[in-house]
Amino acid sequence: MPLPTKARGIPQIAKDLDSTHAAVSLSILASAIGALVWTAYPSFYGRQSIYLWGMPFLCVGSCGVALSTSLQSLLFWRFVQTFGCAGALPLGTGVIGDIYKLEERGTVIGVFFGVILLGHVVAPFLGGAATKYWSWRNLHYCLGAWGLVGMVLVYLSLPETSHPGALGIDKVTRRRWIHITWVNPLSSLWLLRSPNLFAVMLASALMINTAYVLLVPMAYTIGIRYGITSEAIIGACFLPNGLGGFTGALVAGPLSDIVVKRWRKKRRGVWCPEDRLRATWIGGLIMIGGPIGLALNILCIYANGVGVESVLNPINSYNVDMMHSRSAEATAACMASWSLIMSATTTLIIPSIERIGVAWTDIIAAVLAIIGQGIIFLTIRYGDRMRASTDVGFPTTENN
Repeated sequence: MPLPTKARGIPQIAKDLDSTHAAVSLSILASAIGALVWTAYPSFYGRQSIYLWGMPFLCVGSCGVALSTSLQSLLFWRFVQTFGCAGALPLGTGVIGDIYKLEERGTVIGVFFGVILLGHVVAPFLGGAATKYWSWRNLHYCLGAWGLVGMVLVYLSLPETSHPGALGIDKVTRRRWIHITWVNPLSSLWLLRSPNLFAVMLASALMINTAYVLLVPMAYTIGIRYGITSEAIIGACFLPNGLGGFTGALVAGPLSDIVVKRWRKKRRGVWCPEDRLRATWIGGLIMIGGPIGLALNILCIYANGVGVESVLNPINSYNVDMMHSRSAEATAACMASWSLIMSATTTLIIPSIERIGVAWTDIIAAVLAIIGQGIIFLTIRYGDRMRASTDVGFPTTENN
């Protein structure tokens, strides 16, 4: 919830702290760094422990954001806040990879991301309402309190899912009371030397870009076009995208499992990882919509949410399938790369709209999404050759 709630408060924060809107995109960069750091250590300490280590950063960072009186302090504490919660998504996919079979992961990952996207449904409205009728500072105090509640829930209800004896700390003969081990957080990025993983990462980044182009400048596109000045109403305009993502996740997950089963049966039991990517075709056709009328805009924002998540869900499941034992790291490498790309493109969205207009900015995003869909097609077509060119530890049917 921190990222979408913050997005709705950007205009008011920029006004209060005399900052530029592009500067707040530093939080996206923090999510990239955090994802890499928090997924470097689960193979040594376990997934539950890393969840518990990250949440205090979220709590402290949220309180720091609320207390910020300058742009510099805001950016620092926003970085800490986002860094603390950045590991939740990749760690979650790692947990799913630990406990679910190959033919079930798409459905479970769909439910997992669908529940997470409920935050994207509710958070923009809450962020806009809090900014309008309460205070963006109090909003971040609430996020800190929610992080504390989440930490307690993880401690009480999430057991360690790593297989017995698989953790690095279990193999340490002389363990100290507080045992700290250095693990290179950038090691996950080395997985992207695989052409398959790099291709789906790039394709998914191009897809996600369409959502950012629609949502980030909402107050300066739909808000100005239709004379909407209330942060709460603008926040409500985010709801269709979150609902679309929720719908897309719940539909695409089971669909990708069905595709895997059918193609495996068609090949008489032979499993090909790229079969799951065939489920992205429907979503790839509904990335972005038309500009006429507020109602049509809202409908197209919903369609964009469905389309983006219908592509991302099979790709996330594909990453888990491809790197079963290192699924959290593979997911983190992909998500960190998304964040790095989005942190750069986000700063260009509003200047692009001011220079060439909304229509041309959206057209460019749509063309890039089509290119991404072409990359997925090539990965499906030549996936076996790409895997053979660079093996980063791909599993077989027996150990997946």
